[in-house]
Amino acid sequence: MHRLPRRSVSAILRHGGARHRTTAAPISCASTHLGSVGETDAKVRWHSALASGKFNPCKPTAQFASNNGLCFGNRFESTAAASDASAEPPAERFEYQAEVNRLMDLIVNSLYSNKEVFLRELISNASDALDKLRFLSVTEPDLLKGGGDLDIRIQTDKDNGIIHIIDSGIGMTRQELVDCLGTIAQSGTAKFSKLLKDSKDAGGDNNLIGQFGVGFYSAFLVADRVVVSTKSPKSDKQYVWQGEANASSYTIQEETDPEKLIPRGTRLSLYLKRDDKGFAVPERIQKLVKNYSQFVSFPIYTWQEKGYTKEVEVDEDPAESKKDGENEKTEVQKKKTKTVVEKYWDWELTNETQPIWLRNPKEVTTEDYNEFYKKTFNEYLDPLASSHFTTEGEVEFRSILYVPAVAPRGKDDIVNSKTKNISLYVKRVFISDDFDGELFPRYLSFVKGVVDSNDLPLNVSREILQESRIVRIMRKRLVRKAFDMILGISMSEDRADYEKFFENFGKHLKLGCIEDRENHKRIAPLLRFFSSQSEDVMISLDEYLENMKPEQKGIYYIASDSVESASNTPFLEKLLEKNFEVLYLVDPIDEVAIQNLESYKEKKFLDISKEDLDLGDKNEEKEKEIKQEYGQTCDWIKKRLGDKVASVQISNRLSSSPCVLVSGKFGWSANMERLMKAQTVGDTSSLEFMRGRRVFEINPEHPIIQNLNAASKINPDDEDAIRAIDLLYDTALVSSGFTPENPAQLGGKIYEMMGLALSGKWSTPVAEVQQPGPQHHNPETLEAEVQHPGTPHHNTKILEAEVVEPVEAGTQK
Repeated sequence: MHRLPRRSVSAILRHGGARHRTTAAPISCASTHLGSVGETDAKVRWHSALASGKFNPCKPTAQFASNNGLCFGNRFESTAAASDASAEPPAERFEYQAEVNRLMDLIVNSLYSNKEVFLRELISNASDALDKLRFLSVTEPDLLKGGGDLDIRIQTDKDNGIIHIIDSGIGMTRQELVDCLGTIAQSGTAKFSKLLKDSKDAGGDNNLIGQFGVGFYSAFLVADRVVVSTKSPKSDKQYVWQGEANASSYTIQEETDPEKLIPRGTRLSLYLKRDDKGFAVPERIQKLVKNYSQFVSFPIYTWQEKGYTKEVEVDEDPAESKKDGENEKTEVQKKKTKTVVEKYWDWELTNETQPIWLRNPKEVTTEDYNEFYKKTFNEYLDPLASSHFTTEGEVEFRSILYVPAVAPRGKDDIVNSKTKNISLYVKRVFISDDFDGELFPRYLSFVKGVVDSNDLPLNVSREILQESRIVRIMRKRLVRKAFDMILGISMSEDRADYEKFFENFGKHLKLGCIEDRENHKRIAPLLRFFSSQSEDVMISLDEYLENMKPEQKGIYYIASDSVESASNTPFLEKLLEKNFEVLYLVDPIDEVAIQNLESYKEKKFLDISKEDLDLGDKNEEKEKEIKQEYGQTCDWIKKRLGDKVASVQISNRLSSSPCVLVSGKFGWSANMERLMKAQTVGDTSSLEFMRGRRVFEINPEHPIIQNLNAASKINPDDEDAIRAIDLLYDTALVSSGFTPENPAQLGGKIYEMMGLALSGKWSTPVAEVQQPGPQHHNPETLEAEVQHPGTPHHNTKILEAEVVEPVEAGTQK
């Protein structure tokens, strides 16, 4: 038996043994000549006929043996490539087939999300037809003869539910009807555009819109039957194409009715479905044209009912006429008239507003920008600023952005990202304004504008941008231009312009500090805050840095609910003495925004209500002496307060207050704790955890603390001293911005201390008690001592008033 090399065995296992393990078959061979045993293994190839599934009859030279389900045969000289080539069957090529009814159903019912886009698609087709004619007429001027102006006209029949769309474009021949309307997804516009690109004398850019070849079939979104009557200047005949929504065929015939002949172009008639006859209302058609096709290059006219006023004579009442007839002067009196409105139908230009973004910015005046803004966005005030630019490169588009004069009211607030303020156009045709933060981030949702591009990747329905990378590039450039526009307002000579902007949209920018870390460097210079040195006018962070002292460690701030509250907080005492400026964060969003910024121009933001505040004036020897003096007092106070505070420390931020309660470095501040408690959907279970550690800081220079220091050393168990510690803590809670856990208990402690302080201050103590006897008193001068309720009076007896009846003078009772 021949010895098989390893490669041959592996080949057999790979090709033969895997599929047929139990069946033996003859081996197809190219030659029956047996080689000698000494032949090289490189020329030996073992094959199983079962590997190819075919059998070539040839005279067998040996019996076949089956070994573990594998078939082995004769050795012969051949190549695997030759054997495989002879074994493979020829491949057959097939064309894809489509079920027309199903395909039409998908196009009509699944491609578009909104029915009203049918008018946009059909107007775009009409615009393409006009563009083709205009382009071809450059080399063939005769095409324009006898066809009238290049325009689009839309006429409706409200009673019968019919819409007619007429254009004076290039029209179609019979063969073009078959190719363009009879072949689904074949775009005549795309084919024409390809010819222009391939042509050496294309002459420049074109404004053709169509590209997919399915826009025409959007007519079946609202119509049961569609009739297309078209006349091409290249043909002497006019043809009519008819199709129905649920049919798999269409008809084409020559137009023979003289009344329906048109000189050139196409008339598209839609016979609306029963549920969609509302689209035949002229006012609705006009609204859809303004929404989707406002900036199409050609004029669009709609058939509208109009009216004018005129004076008409009024028939007089017979009774009045008889009365007037008695007077001979009635002949010279004027006849009575009234004003009536005479109605008529006529064509009205619908797309009056021109796409000024296509013009050179140098040629557009401020009045043009303002007028375009008011008409496009239905505004009545001029915008604060505008930006007109063109972007080239990987993505090319033109855009105009505006900053409104006032903030939106109602539902279009800061938390609503779907403001529909940015309108996307492709070749001047409206695509969408619902991007949910894709083109603009939420915090810039107040910016309004239009974006127009000729080559954006859209889905077939032209409603959705496809490539997220393209969208990211557009978003990045739009955001950059928006910041440049806002920066221009901030640099205006009139400071009131930016104050007005920040009053309306300052919260939006602060939201950007939280949501857009990449643009912190652009957002931070635009922020404005009140400060300890400017409580009436907001300042920028750059102005703050200019006022910083050389020894100042960072940008100090305090968060509170108002400027007045912030300016009276005890945390400011030492900083005001050093003339350090402190920012007042009085908006609820301010503190979170600053925490996300972390620093500005390498200067960190420092919360003066947090522990470990560094004011740059540390004196280690003095601090060591004070700690030795007041260390026992701190431990005594901590023992009394227990878990209410993490520690008791000597304060370096107080000068006139006895104590203050500061937050831990990584916990919530008092202002943040107050805001989180006020959240409607807040998680109360996390309040205790996020509240963090509180540090009770005392001022060793205050008399109250000095007295407590003496008490801790002489009599630490004194009840008055312990009550003073509790009252100090509760008072520090309030003055530091925290909410006391038991306000009623705090009030009782204050009343008790007031009673001790005011005891006997205004009341008149009686030294001697008068002996009883007959006395005469005037009731008007009768006095009784009044004791304040709740105030103990230990050493004074309360006298009872004696009531004495009045008597006459000189008599005795």
